[in-house]
Amino acid sequence: MDRGRSGGGIGSTRGVNDGDEPAARKLAARKPAERTLHNGVGRDTLEVDGAGLEEIAVVAWPIVLRRRIAKSVGIDRRWALLIVVLSGLFTVAFTITILVVSLKDIAKEFNTTEATMSWCITGPMLAFGVVGPAYGKAGDLWGHKRVFVGGLLGAGIFAILTALSWSALSMIVFRTLSASAGAATGPSTMAYINRLFAPEERVKPLSYWSFVNAGAPVIGVVAGAALVESVGWRAIFVVQAPLCFIGVIVAMWLLPDTERADRVKFDVAGSVTLGLGAAALLAGISQGGHWGWYSAATIACFAISALNLRLFIWFEHRAEAPLLPLHWLRTRNVALPVLSQSLANFAYMGGFLFAPRLLENVLHLGKTEIGNVIISRPLTFAIIAPLAGYVTLRVGERTTGVFGALCVAMSMLVFAGVTNTSSIWIVVLALSLSGAGIGVSSPALTSLVANAVDDANLGVAGAMQQLASQMGAVLGSVVMTAVQAAREPAGLESSYRAAFLVAAGVAVAAAVAATFVKSTPRKVTN
Repeated sequence: MDRGRSGGGIGSTRGVNDGDEPAARKLAARKPAERTLHNGVGRDTLEVDGAGLEEIAVVAWPIVLRRRIAKSVGIDRRWALLIVVLSGLFTVAFTITILVVSLKDIAKEFNTTEATMSWCITGPMLAFGVVGPAYGKAGDLWGHKRVFVGGLLGAGIFAILTALSWSALSMIVFRTLSASAGAATGPSTMAYINRLFAPEERVKPLSYWSFVNAGAPVIGVVAGAALVESVGWRAIFVVQAPLCFIGVIVAMWLLPDTERADRVKFDVAGSVTLGLGAAALLAGISQGGHWGWYSAATIACFAISALNLRLFIWFEHRAEAPLLPLHWLRTRNVALPVLSQSLANFAYMGGFLFAPRLLENVLHLGKTEIGNVIISRPLTFAIIAPLAGYVTLRVGERTTGVFGALCVAMSMLVFAGVTNTSSIWIVVLALSLSGAGIGVSSPALTSLVANAVDDANLGVAGAMQQLASQMGAVLGSVVMTAVQAAREPAGLESSYRAAFLVAAGVAVAAAVAATFVKSTPRKVTN
């Protein structure tokens, strides 16, 4: 009997006659205490190992201890597991953007240019999204506990190496590898949420996932300047490493395993072609402004991307177990929520990365003042996202998805109206609208996708959303930068206005996409 696989479950006595109770008891007695997670139900199975002729029983004390701790703390086991996986995700995602305000100082330390050092931000952002689908599929096939633990372990090891970096190249490589490993936590965390909670219950825990997944990089930007100034950039990664290792120990102890697919091959060709295609596309978009849009490097990136994405589709049509089921692209509650999230993230991240520049160049604020203003967005996100779950349960995912995207669009319009005489509170309003919008819409749309796919593909679905969101973020920052630079000769304020108006239009498109999704049916209570 295969342990932890679909259809088998822990404690199953398949293959033993139902009437043969002694045989069933023998089979159960031979198995150690095991845990698995299957179809949204976690089962801690306390088995008793026979101890010879004296029939002395040995109890699996680690499981007893876990239960007693949960009982004394008074927390539901599902929420305890949610805290574990979200803590790991936050530990990884927090550092992706933490150096964005310190690139100039790091460039001086390594005697290189700020443009070169920008790859220690761009590289991890690309890696975090691009390798996600492969991790999602690996978790669905071999168990998300293994993938989650391995990702945290790899992120910790490369965090140590980042702290020991001796050149710009070594730092860029180690940061990218750390994010590549840590990206495993994203789809695995979503897979655990979708297995722990029933479809009608997922919105609330997914609101917390959305806050960590989208909010952690934002908090990294906000806190980066203060942390680097107080402890130095190397110390940040010295601290991150032991946090990752602690997460590994806790996850190995607490997390149940997930069911695994039986006799299914990993789609290597699909993983490689999708990874190369997405990476080349994002690299061309993110660096086209530096290299020149008609440069050989930019054109080569787009050509490589087109070729690999075409090959990916070709391989997926013929794969025994495709990395990304292509019929998802024709499924309303998969394609449209992912599209809406990507377009909303275009404005969300593009607007956020533009906000400090607006505050510095138009309102002429200092770095400390900018940090104090910018923090209003993650604070709003933190407050709204958990509450949004309750609202969504009452009004449906379509309503909250549309409302959230329109909030982001309104945020961009408020930004577009900022002039050198505007109050700081106008900017705070714009940032708060943006945080509230994503806090409302992201959990609802994520829940729709999870409810629309098979349990065996939950990891892949989560990774696809992660990739789409990263592509939207990169596109937003690049397109808005290009628009602002093109319009700058006509005036600084008008150039920023044009960039934010473009983002507002994209956010409206996200709202339109959300209008076509179908909300999850829920039981009507009297």
